[in-house]
Amino acid sequence: MRQTRLSGESTEYLAAREGLRLAEIDLMRHREKVAAQRRALPQGPPVDDYVFLEGPADLDAGDAPVREVSLGGLFTAQDRPLIVYHFMYGKLQTDPCPMCTLWIDGFNGIAHHIARNADFAVAAAADPPALRQHARNRGWHRLRLLSCGDSTFKYDLGSEDKEGEQDSTISVFTRDGDGAIHHFYSAHPRMADDIDERGIDLLAPVWHLLDLTPHGRGGWFPHL
Repeated sequence: MRQTRLSGESTEYLAAREGLRLAEIDLMRHREKVAAQRRALPQGPPVDDYVFLEGPADLDAGDAPVREVSLGGLFTAQDRPLIVYHFMYGKLQTDPCPMCTLWIDGFNGIAHHIARNADFAVAAAADPPALRQHARNRGWHRLRLLSCGDSTFKYDLGSEDKEGEQDSTISVFTRDGDGAIHHFYSAHPRMADDIDERGIDLLAPVWHLLDLTPHGRGGWFPHL
């Protein structure tokens, strides 16, 4: 199956590209198999109704008043999943994580599409003013931004250690017919002893675009 109508493609190139196409089909089917395996997870454990701190919905309206919102209060309907991205910012992470910032830049761009299917929020250990100032600098006007305050949310979900060192994580929650909140799925960048930073790559199209190029992603790392 040709991907272009260019006349100058060599026989060697066409053969290699066809082999790559077949490999890409295998990869797609394997991704779909893994996604189905993820969807088939049994119901996870119930979790506390953690309390977060949240400023005004309008980022440009300042940082007050700050109100408390519970994890359960983030669900807009019983049958909708809730996705929470754990932002590496706050406590020992005194500067916003550039990698997390790259991901959240992308989330801000597609938040209105996610909202048709799931509820979504970003949670950080940073206090509301610091979190909101960084969000203003980045133009994150479409996102729900939460400070974890004194809650153990990030620690319990594995995105913070006892010393306050932060990690990036994605978590999904569901709510049952009785209103109990359950943890469904979490993923971290670290997948194994030899895989430190690839566990949530699928959340950022930047990597996949770079992987299409001859140089690949190389050792590139985002900067603020």
